[in-house]
Amino acid sequence: MYIELWWLLLIPVVFFALGWVAARIDIRQLLAEARELPRSYFEGLNSLLNEAPDQAIESFMVVAEKDPKTLDLHFALGTLFRRQGEFSRAIRMHQALLERPELVTRDRERAEFELAQDFHRAGLLDRAEALFLKLEGTRFEHEALGHLLEIYQTEKHWPEAIRVTRQMETVAQTPHFKEIAHYHCEMAEEALVRGDLDQAQQNVEQAFAEYRACVRAFLIQGDIEMARNIPDKALAAWEQIASHQIASLGLAAERIVKVCRETGKTDYALRLLTRWQQEAPSLDIFHALFHLSFTEEGPQAAAQRARDEIEQRPSLFSLDHWLQARMSEVSSPETQQNLLLIKNQVAPYLKKMGQYRCTRCGFRARQYYWRCPGCQKWETTQARRSDTPEGFR
Repeated sequence: MYIELWWLLLIPVVFFALGWVAARIDIRQLLAEARELPRSYFEGLNSLLNEAPDQAIESFMVVAEKDPKTLDLHFALGTLFRRQGEFSRAIRMHQALLERPELVTRDRERAEFELAQDFHRAGLLDRAEALFLKLEGTRFEHEALGHLLEIYQTEKHWPEAIRVTRQMETVAQTPHFKEIAHYHCEMAEEALVRGDLDQAQQNVEQAFAEYRACVRAFLIQGDIEMARNIPDKALAAWEQIASHQIASLGLAAERIVKVCRETGKTDYALRLLTRWQQEAPSLDIFHALFHLSFTEEGPQAAAQRARDEIEQRPSLFSLDHWLQARMSEVSSPETQQNLLLIKNQVAPYLKKMGQYRCTRCGFRARQYYWRCPGCQKWETTQARRSDTPEGFR
């Protein structure tokens, strides 16, 4: 028993010694490999660290020419070429890799994926599409599907975009119902432009089947009803937005005013927009309400609405509208001049406000985009415009 205890005490010492020896061997191996690497390799790494990709490319090219078997280095060079916009060199680099007969399946798939990205960035969409489709079932499938989706969205091939998005849902187990609904809405708008109302209606119904609260589908539904000359149904479609996404009511405000003016229902529009502004205040609703009131009720009533808005939700936007109404209401030239002076002082700040903002990337614009031009994501832009100048809270 005494001897066995001594052996137990020796076990940690033995393992420590073996670890020390192994570490020494690894260090010697690393040093040996480092000595074998050419100086150009380290110069390339240093250039990358110093954010000098052009110099890094030249250094790595020297290494690649000396040792053509450096596969990872060739991949890195191809990526650098692509990032620098030298697409032809990136394409040649990755095509040369694919011509190697000894290339294993895993590396061949990687080379095809890199080459497909080269074609995509170079604008050779047909060739990129063919290669991305070829990667189905590989470890690059999900990324390839993302690139395919970009291609189909760029070319407005919405049926293909739907197919690829459904495939992405299966691969990543992530729902994309909003995106699919917008693809159906895109097709509905195209059909509406062609005058094919039945096809537009079918696309809208498919959008609702994917995403019942799709504001864009409600807007298009109303447009279809107006094309059919059924304004009551159009108004009913737009009013349904309040039951699904009340914050987006402002997107329908101008449509409401236009239809009610054409059909002689301006009193109805005034009541509806007044209620909407109380329930879901926005610059778009107030803007439409103010101008409708100005033309139908007169400057005095419009000024009172602007004054009420200032008291409830003070902003430079509502102040500017109040000044506009007051200038038309008063008869004194001196008072008009004073009001104009104040209005001109407010004007520079108004240029920095009233913008829609993407919640994902922060992109700002005066026009509402269903797909953000900045991050290319669907329905990430806030439906309410900002009521304070940019940079102020």
